[in-house]
Amino acid sequence: MLLQNKQIAIIGGGPGGLTLARLLQLKTANVKVYERDTNKDARVQGAPLDLHENSGLAALRAANLLDEFKNNFLVGADKTTITNEKADIFYSDHGNELKKDENFGQEHFRPEIDRGVLRKILLESLQSEIIVWDSHFLSMEKQGDGWLLHFKNKESAYADIVIGADGANSKIRPHLTYIKSFYTGITMLEGNIYNAVTNAPKISAILRGGKIMAFGNEKDILMGQKANGEIGFYLSFKAEENWAAKSGLDFSNKLQILNWFKTNYAEWGDIWYELLENTTMPFIPRPINCVPLDQTWEAKSNLAILGDAAHVVPPFAGEGVNMAMLDALELSESLTNNKHHSLLEAISFYEINMRKRAASIAQESLENGERMHNKNALRIMLDFFSGHHPE
Repeated sequence: MLLQNKQIAIIGGGPGGLTLARLLQLKTANVKVYERDTNKDARVQGAPLDLHENSGLAALRAANLLDEFKNNFLVGADKTTITNEKADIFYSDHGNELKKDENFGQEHFRPEIDRGVLRKILLESLQSEIIVWDSHFLSMEKQGDGWLLHFKNKESAYADIVIGADGANSKIRPHLTYIKSFYTGITMLEGNIYNAVTNAPKISAILRGGKIMAFGNEKDILMGQKANGEIGFYLSFKAEENWAAKSGLDFSNKLQILNWFKTNYAEWGDIWYELLENTTMPFIPRPINCVPLDQTWEAKSNLAILGDAAHVVPPFAGEGVNMAMLDALELSESLTNNKHHSLLEAISFYEINMRKRAASIAQESLENGERMHNKNALRIMLDFFSGHHPE
C-alpha cells in the first residue's frame, strides 16, 4: 500500500478535491481537505454543471454517490434553446423529455446539477474531520520527505503528499511547473438572478428550466437554470486582455453595466435588459484562459495537481468539472490499485495520462470558443446541434 502511514492534504474543496477525498476515504486513506470557505454554507458561484457518462458520472459511480445524484439533479435542465440576438428561437429540444432516469448510462446524456447541491452531496459523504474549514492556504515548504503547509490565521500542518485542487490561480502548481495559462481573447461577465420567474419572467419563459444559448454579432449570452429558482448567466465576448481593469466599469453598479450592455450589445433586443436589471450585485468578470496544449513537467513523489490547477480550459465544451472529477478518479486509482511500485511511478502515470486527455479537451474547447464567437455563430451552432441531437 503506497499510502500506508501517509498523511494526504488536498488543497481546495471544489468538486475535484472533494471527489478525490471521498474516493480515498473509501480506501481508508488518511486524508484532509483544506478549504478556504469558512463553513459548508458558503454560497457557491457559477452556472449549473452537466456531468458526462465517462467522466463526472463515472467518478460519482465509483464514489457510490450516483443514487444521491439521481435524487438531486435538475430534471430537464439539460434541455437547450438556441436564439439569435433578438431572442427569436431557432432550436429547442424541449418536448423530448423521457422518464427521470431513463437516459442514465447513455453516452450523450448530460444531466445538470446545481454546483451547491453537488458540493453538498460530496461534503455529506465525508467524515466530518476530513474537511478543515477556514483554511486560507498561503504557502508551503519542504519538510523531510513531505511538506509543511502554512495558512492564514491558522496553525501550520504537515503532509506527506499534497494534492493541489485549488483552481486556476493555484498556489500549488508553481511547485511543479512555471508554465502559465494564456488568455484566449474571450471574457465573460457573470450574473445571477434569484426568484427568476418573478424577476425575469420573459427570459424564464424562454428558458423553461433549461439552458439558453443566444448568438449575435460575435457575442453570446449563455445561461442555465439553477436550483431554488435561480438563473446563472454569462455575457461572453471578445475583449482585450485585462479588459475588466481597463474598462473603468464598477461591477457593483447595475446601471453602469446596463448602459455598457446597451452600447456594446447594441444590436441585441431589449428583452435581454431584464437580465441586467435584476442581477444580484456584483457582476463578476471572468477572463477565459487556457493551458498550453504541450505543457509538461517532471513528476514528484509527494505532489500532484488536478482540475483547473492542472489544466484550466475554456468552458465551451462543458468539460471543466468533468475533467476534474475524472482526474480525481484516475489519481485515486493510481495511488491505491497496487499496480505501481512507488508513489513517483503512480503519480507520473496519472499525470502523463491526465495531460494527454487535457490537451485534447483544451483543443476542442478553443475551437468551440471560436465557433461560438464567429460572425456566423448562430448558423454554425444550429448545424452542430442538428447533427448531434436526434429529432
